Amino acid sequence: MTTPRNGKTPQPHKKPVSLRVLAEHLKLSPATVSVVMNDSPAADAIPTHTKERIRKAAHELRYRPNFFARSLSLKRGYMVGVLVPEISEGYAASIMSGIEDELLREGYFYFVASHRGQSKLIHEYPLMLIDRAVEGLILLNTPVKERLAVPAVAISGHRHIKGVTNIAVDHKKATFAALEHLAQHEHTRIAFFKGHHGSADTEYRWRGIERAAEKLKIKIRPELTIQLQRDIPHPGPSLPEEGYHHAQELLATKQEFTALFAFNDISAIGAMRAFRDAGLRVPEDISVVGFDDIRAASYLMPRLTTVRQPLRQMGELAAKELLQRIANGNGTSPQTILLEPELVVRESTGPARCGKMSKK
Repeated sequence: MTTPRNGKTPQPHKKPVSLRVLAEHLKLSPATVSVVMNDSPAADAIPTHTKERIRKAAHELRYRPNFFARSLSLKRGYMVGVLVPEISEGYAASIMSGIEDELLREGYFYFVASHRGQSKLIHEYPLMLIDRAVEGLILLNTPVKERLAVPAVAISGHRHIKGVTNIAVDHKKATFAALEHLAQHEHTRIAFFKGHHGSADTEYRWRGIERAAEKLKIKIRPELTIQLQRDIPHPGPSLPEEGYHHAQELLATKQEFTALFAFNDISAIGAMRAFRDAGLRVPEDISVVGFDDIRAASYLMPRLTTVRQPLRQMGELAAKELLQRIANGNGTSPQTILLEPELVVRESTGPARCGKMSKK
């Protein structure tokens, strides 16, 4: 065996300390140590100084509770599955932060699977997660077509499936607020980025736009309406590039428009860059409204006017609702929980210009 440069002989890897060894070291019963280390409700009856002594000794001896032994004894897995189309900087990441915080706070481990909009994976992944003993599922912007064997909460799922609680923003109020804002600034020729066909929100948000446009007497012009990722079989995450290219496509039509209402902030950010590169000013020539209010929206130049979805709150609420259903044995729960949207007005919108678009 070779000797390292410091002259010390490497020590063999120590075997993990067992619960019994820790209990003997503390001169306490294994049951007392177990309830403290597993944060069991029974630990409330144990004096605080005793619990602190147990945790200190566990840290010094590098003891870790046996997850599988705990699961078997309690007949619980403390695992949740989370299914998402993808995880990116914006929408999904903000919701995931809320889900993660709530699950970690309650001592749950979680698996995350990304299906990238592929129908086979959307069907198979929930079954694979259930096979791995998850106690419940959170499905983010993922369609649910049938009842699942475990409690489930869908964020922006929209389908009414027995045993699945839906959490969504009120798209009617959201789209009306955005279009009313533009109408109040005398915008009548408005371009639209419609959501890609892989998003569960696309249909509901577009219905909201159609209703709002009818009430506000705004004409929706097909030549000024572009669907994101329209030719892609399995739409992926939204990227600024698609907003950039679709904005160029709008400008190439030579059709006059004074505002753009984008499906999400990511595509709106790309469009703003394309308008600036074309020598147009935002909002003096074209006003831009996004949707979601991701973190980057308030740091642009100009800052983006957008419809705020309470993304982090949606994640926290989904996790709380799921854990409550797990604790109650998948009992009764609301079919749908609607959250209020908020229009956040910033510098990317202003009064409609008169005449032709002016260039810098």
